[in-house]
Amino acid sequence: MNIYLLILHLAGAATLLLWAVRMVRTGVERSQEPALRRALRESRGSKVKAAGIGAIIALLLQSSTAVAVLAAGFAGIGIMSVATGLALMLGAYFGSSIVVLVLSVDLTWLVPLLLLAGGGLFFKGTAREQRQFGRILIGIALILISLQMIGEATAPLRGNAELPVIVNYLSGDFVTAFLIGAAFTWLVHSSVASALLIVTLAAQGVMPIELGISLILGANLGGTLAGMGLTGNGTTEARRIAYGQLLFRGLGAVAVLLAYHLLNPDLSWLGSDVARQVINLHLAFNLAVLLVGLPLTDVVATLMERLIKPKLTAEEMANPLAGATSALDQKVVSQPDLALASATRELLRMAEIIERMLAPLMELYETGDREKIRQARQMEDAVDQAQQEIKLYLAQIQFGDDPDEVRRAHDLSSFAINLEYVGDAISKTLLRLAERRRDQKLSFSAEGWRELNELHHRVMANMQLALNVLVSQDRESARKLLSEKEAMGWAERASHGQHLLRLQAGASDSIETSNIHLETLRALKTINSLFASVAYPILRASGDLLDSRLSGKA
Repeated sequence: MNIYLLILHLAGAATLLLWAVRMVRTGVERSQEPALRRALRESRGSKVKAAGIGAIIALLLQSSTAVAVLAAGFAGIGIMSVATGLALMLGAYFGSSIVVLVLSVDLTWLVPLLLLAGGGLFFKGTAREQRQFGRILIGIALILISLQMIGEATAPLRGNAELPVIVNYLSGDFVTAFLIGAAFTWLVHSSVASALLIVTLAAQGVMPIELGISLILGANLGGTLAGMGLTGNGTTEARRIAYGQLLFRGLGAVAVLLAYHLLNPDLSWLGSDVARQVINLHLAFNLAVLLVGLPLTDVVATLMERLIKPKLTAEEMANPLAGATSALDQKVVSQPDLALASATRELLRMAEIIERMLAPLMELYETGDREKIRQARQMEDAVDQAQQEIKLYLAQIQFGDDPDEVRRAHDLSSFAINLEYVGDAISKTLLRLAERRRDQKLSFSAEGWRELNELHHRVMANMQLALNVLVSQDRESARKLLSEKEAMGWAERASHGQHLLRLQAGASDSIETSNIHLETLRALKTINSLFASVAYPILRASGDLLDSRLSGKA
């Protein structure tokens, strides 16, 4: 047996497994992100419901780490409490263990069908959702292929003379084996992929149950650490969820590891072979963490709130620029290229404030929280301040004879003004509508509420694309942004039409919220257009933009 060739094949198979898991996750995210976010928003009703939704989303995304990132984002903008976020994560861990159980079954006979159906949808599908569903099917097929490759690559290990020495050492040193499992899972950021790799190795008969248990429990800790690493430096609520989930799953993994190696119980009831025992232990462990942890989420949330204090004061939350160092460097005003870069950085900081105002909009429409609406309105002062400072800074730049630099300064100033208009639209229109819905105790129809949420999601996604275009000045990205603007227009008109149909049908909730619904549509469309304005100078310079939309006929 050539050990180097074996390592090469095993590394290639493991890489394919990681890529395939990511492929499935991104396919689900791209096609169903509005629905996933709507499900997360609706998970606040009860801890049991939150855990169930967390399990379902983890099943779809094949990743509890992805759920951790989503939960942290929702908690950060106030849509989700720490206790609900912890319940969501407990369910996500159980859901990801079900994924391992399902994918560990021999489904190689499905591979040709999945590839054929997935390829057909991806290459021939006309709708975005069809192409992404094809991507998901191809990803699942690649997962099955990678597991088969891992099995074939490790088959020669059973006759290797050196392997028993390594296995015996790790079986006796369960702490090292546990840390190896945790480190590998943290490194690849996927407990599903790590667990599948461990199970496949166990199925080849290359490890005893003692080693398999140490590795799989380490994988549970590593998966929690991966989620914590992606969210632990975020908002206060995100950090509380991150450290709370570590308390549940991390300490649970250590406790089960010590209990097994100290008590040495009989695990034959978990299955007839090592691979089955490892799979079932993984599933049973995450189910136990869910059942034991769910009643304790409020207690752990309170503990995290006492231990992890907010980084920002109330004044800093209202004006994020108050304690921050300005990116507008006065020392480079004589160097236009550097000065314009400084202005661009400050524009991005201005946009971050806009994002903090706009992101929780649907939550404010739903709850009408007075304090959060007040805080959002206070942020408008920071937006006005940033726009004023950027405008004055651009006026100080000592331009030479390069007309492109002057044009770039004008474009940055125009975008700053547009961002200020976005702040005004949020503060003076959208927040006012949220207050009106709250004061009049009105409720949107289920269809109308879904439409508003999807349009809000479109605007948030287009905002990120607009900021990318601002920095990159990429022509293709600018074209995509204007294409998304047109799609937003079609979506707004479609929602308007559906709303009129509901009015014709006499739907009482649609009648009561008609003005709020239509004004929200108009405001979101306006905000989206203001974001998209960053693309016009780029496409005008490249000749991709017509000077006039008129037909030219007299």
